[in-house]
Amino acid sequence: MTSVLTIDPQRPEPGAIAKAADVLRSGGLVAFPTETVYGLGANALDAAAVSRVFEAKGRPPTNPLIVHIVDTRQVSEVAAAWPAVATRLAERFWPGPLTLVLPKRPQLPDIATAGGPTVAVRVPAHPIARALLKEVGVPIAAPSANRSTELSPTTAAHVFRGLGGRIDLILDGGATSGGIESTVIDVTTDPPRLLRPGLLSASAIEDEIGPIVRPGEPETTAGSPARSPGHMPRHYAPRAPLELSVDDGRARVEALTQMGRQVGWVTWPGAAEVRGARRVELPREPIGYAAGLYAALHDLDAAGVERIVVAIPPEGEVWLAVLDRLRRAAHL
Repeated sequence: MTSVLTIDPQRPEPGAIAKAADVLRSGGLVAFPTETVYGLGANALDAAAVSRVFEAKGRPPTNPLIVHIVDTRQVSEVAAAWPAVATRLAERFWPGPLTLVLPKRPQLPDIATAGGPTVAVRVPAHPIARALLKEVGVPIAAPSANRSTELSPTTAAHVFRGLGGRIDLILDGGATSGGIESTVIDVTTDPPRLLRPGLLSASAIEDEIGPIVRPGEPETTAGSPARSPGHMPRHYAPRAPLELSVDDGRARVEALTQMGRQVGWVTWPGAAEVRGARRVELPREPIGYAAGLYAALHDLDAAGVERIVVAIPPEGEVWLAVLDRLRRAAHL
């Protein structure tokens, strides 16, 4: 049975935080909000607890987890090295939505890193996440709190819908602000390599440390451990099939509704109504769009639509993270 505790997102109640920390210390699983999405936390130093994360999510064992720490003083508990470039990035962007890939410390259970030689680490900024890390006193391995390949959750209700009965506790701190996951940078390479675009732009990182490698996929083969989460071909996907439209999507939505389909339509402000379609408008700027994207897709799934049509945002770096999520959701 999964318990839910409502907690003030700005002033987390010590009693609720203490209860969640007790669950983690005993090997249990706790979902909690971060500034990106809700995470599903386990004691990162407890292999049995981490294995429960993979079981609850149905997550492939080759897909590593992000380990959350309270500050840079805790890095040595999970990472074997701390290069100068990591110091510069941490001083500028931690706490915040930046994950650094570092050499793994041997004492960190292999299951947390999918058996690979590196570990993904970040310091979250959300007050609940920070309070929980301080109270529990150990690093927390925490991927997004959803079933594998499905939509990441931005509310406690999303978590419960996907993982209710599979985990021990959900800390309900309201909707998350960022809406999509952190940026992941591998600092074990020179120059550092962007492994996953996220809330923090690549250009902001380059302003701090100089040029980084802007990739496609990480250099892994089938069945081998990835260096970062977020690289499964189908990922961040709603239950309803999702397709992308290069225009505003209206023509495709009209065609589907005329075939009798229940259609969800994610488009821009000011789009004309299409009779019989559920329309969701998202802002024309990337920060607001990212903040509302998963919530919009969750709402359309809950409404029972059979197909979701999304007006694809423009190309360009400011939209890179959103486009990555949409293309994986559509499995393009």
